[in-house]
Amino acid sequence: MKSPRPEPVGGGPRVPAAGEDPDLHPQPLRAAKHRREHARAWLRAVDVVAGALSEVMALAVPVECVCCGKEDRAICAGCERQVRLLTRRPFRAESAAPALMGSDGSVLLPVVAAGINREELAQSVLSFKRHGQGPLGAALAKALGKAVLAATGTGGSEIWLVPVPSSGGAYRKRGFSPVHLLLTRLRHDRALGGMKCHDVLRKVRAPSMAGGGVPGGQKGLGRGDRVRRVRGSMRAVRRAGPAGLAGRPCIIIDDVLTTGSTLAEAARALHQAGAVVRGAVVLAATRAPDAAPPEAPPGSASRLPET
Repeated sequence: MKSPRPEPVGGGPRVPAAGEDPDLHPQPLRAAKHRREHARAWLRAVDVVAGALSEVMALAVPVECVCCGKEDRAICAGCERQVRLLTRRPFRAESAAPALMGSDGSVLLPVVAAGINREELAQSVLSFKRHGQGPLGAALAKALGKAVLAATGTGGSEIWLVPVPSSGGAYRKRGFSPVHLLLTRLRHDRALGGMKCHDVLRKVRAPSMAGGGVPGGQKGLGRGDRVRRVRGSMRAVRRAGPAGLAGRPCIIIDDVLTTGSTLAEAARALHQAGAVVRGAVVLAATRAPDAAPPEAPPGSASRLPET
């Protein structure tokens, strides 16, 4: 009679005997590797207090995951992981935006997107734009910061990150600007590689809307209507720093890329002020329903071109 195989020392997985189903043996528990415990006692105490406060707030003001409906968090751990997976490979996205491509196929404005606007990422972006929840902001800011660094390489203090401004109506309705909120979080986390944000664009009433154009937002409008609606709707402030915008390399930051008309208008306003627009970075880019997810090749294929 064969003696049973000894259990491995140190909690390792048991090797199944011949004829045994390995799936019937659960894997041993291991400590999570995504985060180590803080070395300082006061930081550990802060984590404990923050966890307790979040549980109290969950009882006082019930929340649920915007993606799957699980209770107690604006985005649960599983859906937050899915957002990370959907934004793990930033990619060049201007080819799907008609306003950013010339009739001969030339690129008018290169754009790097953190991910495709679908599934958990789309739900998170939409909910964040409506409500600005902190947990959603943390997850989306990391994705945006990763795309910015993918677009610029190691970055550089000479590059200005210029957010697209929200319209007055949208700001009054929300009480915040989603893009500015994400960039503020990245700045506080020092995750921009030395680059700084400069709020140098302003919304103005577009000439096309002076006579009462199409009411409402851009959702549902075609390419031509979107271009006409935003044409002349932005301007750059005259005094943007000691030397102004003349010759300053800029990268435009926005949340969602659709036709590209908003980014094209922002680039026009910056060009008119003398800035050198190197490209744009967005959190999510829409694509045709039958388009395959982009595969990022090795190297720096998502980098914006040098100018």
